[in-house]
Order: sequence, then C-alpha cells, then structure tokens
Amino acid sequence: MDYGICNLSVVPLRAEASDVSEMVTQLLYGEHFKILETRKKWSRIRLAFDNYEGWIDNKQYINIAEEDYSDFEKRELRLSSDLVDFVTDPNNQLFSVCLGSNVSASEYLKHHFEGKFVSKTFLKEHLIETALLYLNSPYLWGGKTPFGIDCSGFTQMVYKLNGYSLLRDASQQATQGEALSFIEESEPGDLAFFDNEEGKITHVGIIMKDNYIIHAHGKVRIDRLDHSGIFNYEMRNHTHKLRVIKRII
Repeated sequence: MDYGICNLSVVPLRAEASDVSEMVTQLLYGEHFKILETRKKWSRIRLAFDNYEGWIDNKQYINIAEEDYSDFEKRELRLSSDLVDFVTDPNNQLFSVCLGSNVSASEYLKHHFEGKFVSKTFLKEHLIETALLYLNSPYLWGGKTPFGIDCSGFTQMVYKLNGYSLLRDASQQATQGEALSFIEESEPGDLAFFDNEEGKITHVGIIMKDNYIIHAHGKVRIDRLDHSGIFNYEMRNHTHKLRVIKRII
C-alpha cells in the first residue's frame, strides 16, 4: 500500500481518471490518504478523514511513507480558521491555504505557517458561528472551500472545524446521528435532510434558531424551514422537501 498527502491549496478528486471527469470532492492542503491504484497520470485514493474515494492527478500530491501516514493519523488536527491564509516554503515562496486546511502538516512539508488555526472540539452552539463564515459562498458540485462548496461539503466542513466528523455526501451523512420526530425538537446545529421525487436524499442544511436554515443552494444562504421543507422567499416557493432531521451532537 502506498500513501500520499496534498501539498497544494485545493485539488479536485474526480470520479474517473480524466481531467474532464466529474469532480466528486476536493482535497485541501494537508489532507492525507491511501493510494489504492496507480496509473501513469492518475491515482485512485481513499481519504483518511472520511474514506471517500476518487482519482487524483499524480502531479498534485506527494508520496509519504507508511509510518508518516500513521503519524498523521495520531496527530491533533490544526485547521486554518481564516477564509484565506498562506504558508511559505524554504525558498520563501507562497502557497495559499483556505478555511479548514490541515496546517498541522506544514512542518512535515517543510512549510512555515503563522496564521490562526483551531484544534479543539467546540460546543454545539459554535456551529452556526462557523457556518456564517461561508455565507454567500457560491455553490460548486464537489466543492469544500469558501470559493465554491456544495451542500454536504458545507455541512462536513462546518462540523470538521468544530471538531466533529461527518461523512462526505448528504445520503451518507443521513445515516449518522439520531432522528428527530418534529422540527420543534430540533436545536441550532442539527442537520435537516431533503429528498427528491424518487425518495433519494440529495440535500442537507444546518438548522438555525427560529425555524431558519443555512444551506448551499446557488450559494450558501439562509432560508425558512417548515414541515414541508425549505421556503425560499426570493422564489416564493418551497425548493426542497423535508425528509428527516438528525441530531449528530
């Protein structure tokens, strides 16, 4: 088994070994992974954080030893907490990093980081404060950054920055936590899941107080939540049909 780490700011992980293939998620700076298969230009990998699999360009990561991978598994996560920051290499060249990047890897990569980071588990009430950092970030399928993010990437990153682990896709996240029977039982920070006409869960958002929800739909936005689903005031209709509410924390 081979191992690797992302040494760039943000790298696409694709469904197939091609630059034109669907981007299923992104690797942020400092994320490490197992390499399941290697080809001339591409490698199929499994991310350590959420076990998500996909194809990465061989030019966009560096190999690490098995003992280094094991060491990263034991290390305390230090996640950059500003929207944008940077690290410098020994030649004083800049590498940009964005909110949620694993800057605890900077020492291994021989980079220098002087910015702000978080490394503890916060109370549930802090989730909304973190979520608001992403407000108005544009929607991007497979995205995980303030410059483009999808609904489940948004919830995963908000929880990660607060010290909690969520799986990557909305349908996967819906398998976690405890189901609530009514909206009235929910608390700020709980997750609301929404399904399509076939009954497949395709959307997720974070519940706020007073029946509001923050979610990624066109952009990260705040809408009303009721028993039917999400009501968009600009469109004057319900955009998503409520399936279940889950309490993760």
